[in-house]
Amino acid sequence: MTDRILDSFATRRTLQVGQRQLTYFSLPELFERTGGDLGRCPVVFRLLLENLLRNEDGVRVSRGDIEALVRAADGARTEREIAFFPARVVLQDFTGVPAVVDFAAMRDAMATLGGEPERINPLFPSDLVIDHSVQVDHYGTLDALTRNVDKEYERNGERYQLLRWAQRSLANFNVIPPSVGIIHQVNLEHLARVVFERKGVAYPDTLVGTDSHTTMINGIGVLGWGVGGIEAEAAMLGQPINLLIPEVLGVRLSGTLAPGATATDLVLTIAQLLRAEGVVGKFVEFFGDGLDSLPLADRATISNMCPEFGSTCALFPVDEETIRYLRLTGRDEAQVQMVEAYARAQGLFRLSGAPAPRYDKVLELDLASVVPTIAGPRRPHDRVALTEAHRAWKAVVGELAQAAAKKGADGSAPVADLEATSKVRVGEREFVLRHGSVVIAAITSCTNTSNPHVMMAAGLVARNAAKRGLTAQPWVKTSLAPGSRVVTRYLERAGLLESLQAIGFYVVGYGCTTCIGNSGPLLEPISEAIRRARLVAVSVLSGNRNFEGRISPDVRANYLASPPLVVAYALAGRIDIDFESEPVGVDPQGKPVYLRDLWPSPAEIRDAVVAQVGPELFCSEYQAHVGGDDFWRSLPVPEGTQFSWDPKSTYVRRPTFFDDIGPSPSPVTDLVGARALAVLQDFVTTDHISPAGNIATDSPAARYLIEHGVSPRNFNSYGSRRGNHEVMMRGTFANVRLRNLLVPGVEGGFTRHLPTGDVMSIFDAAMRYAEQGTPLLVIAGKEYGSGSSRDWAAKGTRMLGVRAVVAESFERIHRSNLIGMGVLPLQFLPGQSRTSLGLSGEEFFDIRGLERDLAPGATVTLSVRRPDGTKATFQVRARIDTLVELEYYRHGGILNYVLRELRGAQSAS
Repeated sequence: MTDRILDSFATRRTLQVGQRQLTYFSLPELFERTGGDLGRCPVVFRLLLENLLRNEDGVRVSRGDIEALVRAADGARTEREIAFFPARVVLQDFTGVPAVVDFAAMRDAMATLGGEPERINPLFPSDLVIDHSVQVDHYGTLDALTRNVDKEYERNGERYQLLRWAQRSLANFNVIPPSVGIIHQVNLEHLARVVFERKGVAYPDTLVGTDSHTTMINGIGVLGWGVGGIEAEAAMLGQPINLLIPEVLGVRLSGTLAPGATATDLVLTIAQLLRAEGVVGKFVEFFGDGLDSLPLADRATISNMCPEFGSTCALFPVDEETIRYLRLTGRDEAQVQMVEAYARAQGLFRLSGAPAPRYDKVLELDLASVVPTIAGPRRPHDRVALTEAHRAWKAVVGELAQAAAKKGADGSAPVADLEATSKVRVGEREFVLRHGSVVIAAITSCTNTSNPHVMMAAGLVARNAAKRGLTAQPWVKTSLAPGSRVVTRYLERAGLLESLQAIGFYVVGYGCTTCIGNSGPLLEPISEAIRRARLVAVSVLSGNRNFEGRISPDVRANYLASPPLVVAYALAGRIDIDFESEPVGVDPQGKPVYLRDLWPSPAEIRDAVVAQVGPELFCSEYQAHVGGDDFWRSLPVPEGTQFSWDPKSTYVRRPTFFDDIGPSPSPVTDLVGARALAVLQDFVTTDHISPAGNIATDSPAARYLIEHGVSPRNFNSYGSRRGNHEVMMRGTFANVRLRNLLVPGVEGGFTRHLPTGDVMSIFDAAMRYAEQGTPLLVIAGKEYGSGSSRDWAAKGTRMLGVRAVVAESFERIHRSNLIGMGVLPLQFLPGQSRTSLGLSGEEFFDIRGLERDLAPGATVTLSVRRPDGTKATFQVRARIDTLVELEYYRHGGILNYVLRELRGAQSAS
């Protein structure tokens, strides 16, 4: 909120809530003065309009911006750019640690420029939740949680000391310690205000977060979305999020879920529906009388999966269910009353039966049409009805097995054996693995562990299975990673935690485990058997991400499923089971046990939730644990305004981004004589680009760590080493499933150095090009950079020397992050692609028009010289969409821009 508010529409009003009198900027008054219809305005636009009213300063927000958004709400489309000032920022530790490293480095750079380091602070409330660092090393035992937490602190002590320093040294910065919960569930249950009050002014709780699933908070009526760590850092430093006025798609929900259908089934259905529609870059808003029967936990589950269908946000308006949920989760009653009073006064409160807002397009979904579902084997929107899952597996196993057969093969490229098996002995038990064996079954991720209904359903299935004497198959690595400690408490109170343990599901940690790739190693005999027979092993997880190569290096097929279905697949031990006709197991009496025998009724689930989930759980659990455990409190806390970098650390190092920064930016120059570092196909995700998961022992990152005295058993994950740019740049484009067309038939982070033709790691090639003074670019297909909002996908790209990425289309966050690191995103013109233009990647590339003609949306010239000497020239579009993005690019990145702005402001004062 800016200090100088023009309020040119005279909308400032007062609101009495109990004994408090609050100021607010009235949306009804704005629409009265502009002649618009508030009731027909999408709720997301109402929230953006309030944000503009409250921040109107004539510079970053003008009267014209407000008028343009009012007209857009009335159906008049416009390309106008507007500013969005989030009330707060949330970070998880994988992206939060590098953000803190950048803040510490900016303090050093500020001192170098002659400024005051302590001026570098978050200007808005910023919460970092440590939830991405725990790994499933131990499972299936009562002490698995304790042992995994011990290992977490052993691996991450250096990182956590940095965060302790930040919590003490940075203003407006709060850290939620390990083992409290997953960021999005903690945000939903504890951090979200829904309505803020600051200096007597009431306004909506809005946010951006460094995880793409930040959108989960949309389920509670809070507008927010995921941004890259780079963009989030700028927001923390007072920079607005600039965006073009978006299209808004409405999804009308009607009816109620049928018995047997869960929130997970609903969200996978919606993910497929919206992905097919094409909603990338759009705002999605849910409405209709189907909301009357949809619990808030189900709404949050849907909003959580927003990145999987591609929209910027997926908002559910505030209504009676929101108020009920705030009370259920133990929010202060005065806060709850303020939320309701403010939402009603502003026209932000959904009323059943009210006329629908005016949307750019409306999709319909009858909740009764939703059936039990899984999604896989590679993408969240590859939905398969459970009744068809066994047949769908048979349709894809051949392709998956052939890919597995090719891996590591010599020139003969053997044909896959679809009947391949591998005998395994673990301790006293012997069993046989085959294609489709489920080796990981994980109840994990914020998507579902925030939802008491599906968690209770999983517990009830486990209870019924345990009563019949069933347990998970011995080759299945089972894990239960609740999204918060509240989940454990209500499962305990219901007597269902013991049932889950009885069939193999013990608590392994409170964090994002399997879904983020922290599944931990399989037992070595199982892992070796999979590799030996080149089997297509399967994971089933209650998560939101199942991209290829993400979950485990031993697993090629990954399926998303509801928690009760995760339990069912653990019991069966295979993905090709037909639950309709085949039993999940046989009881000790030899009788077959079918899934229908184990599945609880909707009434059983509802009664368990009502009886066991109450405000006292949320109050007591968060009060007891937000201060941290003994490990956390005993960590040493570095002192000082500037962080004391340890030159021996392999976890936290001062990045080189600001080493040569001057008081003003260097001129933008054309890109001449560039080579392609990689040529990539469609749908390359940030999981393919950004370092994630385990560090392979034969990788450039491993060589670096070994040279610095780190043994392979202590490598930890890329995620845990995001504060060390040396490790991260070596792991960029190193995913084992990356397919670079410069090295056809090869999987992994390899490329061909040109013109020598030497095949080597992408990192080694980039370093050779750097020695030769050769600039680099990447060529890609559609939806480049989709997936998680990984800032290192952009940081690593820049540090490898890549100056531009030319693609058919970009994912929103990654495009923004590339600009934030000074990398130019270029887009082929409609109908054109690498293939249609005949580009092999072996050419020399010149990009001209940057020095004089670069502007938002401008076309620039791409010239190529082929190996045979022929030349060609094309036009490509610069995907710098706004003037603010152009400024960021001119400065070499968003943080350079902010640093120079703050230094200039200090000099002016």
